[in-house]
Amino acid sequence: MCTAATYKTKDFYFGRTLDYEFSYGDEVTIVPRNYVFHFRNMGAMESHYAMIGMACVIENYPLYYDAVNEKGLGMAGLNFVGNAKYRDIEKDKDNVATFEFIPWILSQCGNVEEAKELLCRINLTKISFSESLPPTQLHWIISDREHSIVVESVDEGLKVYDNPVGVLTNNPPFDEQMFQLNNYMQLSPKAPKNCFSDKLDLYAYSRGMGALGLPGDLSSQSRFVRVSFVKMNSLSGDSEEESVSQFFHILGSVDQQRGCCEVGDGKYEITIYTSCCNVDKGIYYYTSYDNHQITAVDMYREELNGSGLIRYSLIKGEQIKRQN
Repeated sequence: MCTAATYKTKDFYFGRTLDYEFSYGDEVTIVPRNYVFHFRNMGAMESHYAMIGMACVIENYPLYYDAVNEKGLGMAGLNFVGNAKYRDIEKDKDNVATFEFIPWILSQCGNVEEAKELLCRINLTKISFSESLPPTQLHWIISDREHSIVVESVDEGLKVYDNPVGVLTNNPPFDEQMFQLNNYMQLSPKAPKNCFSDKLDLYAYSRGMGALGLPGDLSSQSRFVRVSFVKMNSLSGDSEEESVSQFFHILGSVDQQRGCCEVGDGKYEITIYTSCCNVDKGIYYYTSYDNHQITAVDMYREELNGSGLIRYSLIKGEQIKRQN
């Protein structure tokens, strides 16, 4: 299970949590402009936009969970188990495997409108990366500083939704997630008024009671509601430090702690990492479950005209600053 969000102050920020019971060996990975992408059905792409994100790199190929490109477009894939459906190769379509989808979009598109144009021709295929890595059931959020969309490949075909909240979790499908927000329109950051009865002397006995009813469980629908409420009411200064800190606080509202979500055989889902990327500046920030110190990787401190992947393993182990 996962949660993705966008945020805008002076700059535009894009990030996500990755919640799972184990890690595949995630690395912050930069793809420079001349790294050659070999797409299974679309040939080789020898030059493209540079990108940075979190990936599992296998056979020198970045299997991205989330990434942003140098033009200001971000994209992340989140679990969509039971609803995602991929297809056989179709003639006269851009046949792209799901593990290629993020590179396919971010290598060519500078904004959401350009991504929409590619999506009109795309067919997400059943092709596996390898025998041991079959296609993962996902849906995707694609965002720039002005617009956000959700892409779902389902029984009815490829669906593209406008995403006015700039948030995505897992199930149910996105249109149902958005509909459920109607049930929480009474929530407010302000103290509530007595609308129950003018015959009863009811009063707010605690701060924060305007958010009574905000779900606190770990289900994907509840996380969608909670992060949407926190994000839409969030206030931050526009400095880099304030903006990044506030973004991590937004996603911290759905942090998953070991022991609270059992998935069987003594295994527990946890927030393996949380990311926040300043899309305008190409700086990828992250924390991990065992390291809450924010770590940054700056794409523009690297040689972006090269052809080899640039990889940074996650810093693990709590970094504690001692004051005495």
